[in-house]
Amino acid sequence: MAAISPPVCDFGLPAPDFVLPGTDGKMYGLADLKGANGTLVMFICNHCPYVLAILAKIIRDSSDLIAFGVGVVAICSNDAQKHPSDSFENMKLMALKHSFPFHYLHDENQSVAKAFGATCTPDFFGYNAELELQYRGRLDATRMTPGQQDLPRELYEAMRQVAETGQGPKEQTQSIGCSIKWK
Repeated sequence: MAAISPPVCDFGLPAPDFVLPGTDGKMYGLADLKGANGTLVMFICNHCPYVLAILAKIIRDSSDLIAFGVGVVAICSNDAQKHPSDSFENMKLMALKHSFPFHYLHDENQSVAKAFGATCTPDFFGYNAELELQYRGRLDATRMTPGQQDLPRELYEAMRQVAETGQGPKEQTQSIGCSIKWK
């Protein structure tokens, strides 16, 4: 499995709008999920070893960011025909099992991933209150296996800065992960 890295942050790029089904049975659009101080859109999936290695940290950091007024949402865009573990039913089970503090949405036709320019799982898009892109980096230095728990919290610190100032850090390290499984 080859690792892939998304491009660097294109500061100021507006967030694409979308409406997708959530694992709770409701439909959500960007306006429903937007936070007063910013919005974090994460592309994840159920089976990616990079996602699984940081899942507990994603949950921790999401909870902490929500407390700062940052809206947080995760989207799965993988082809579930080729990767049944990423099916909508399995997404529901994963969200329930891990008590996700964020909505987990299904992008079955992959149009949202394409609109965002998402390339891998995990892929993080951090927006300010005006929905202008300010962060496109990694969560931390963890790779495919769970790493140290005391690594610098790059995503959390960047989004906290966005929540407080409206601007993300100029220096960002790209995320790394498995490619989105396109149809």
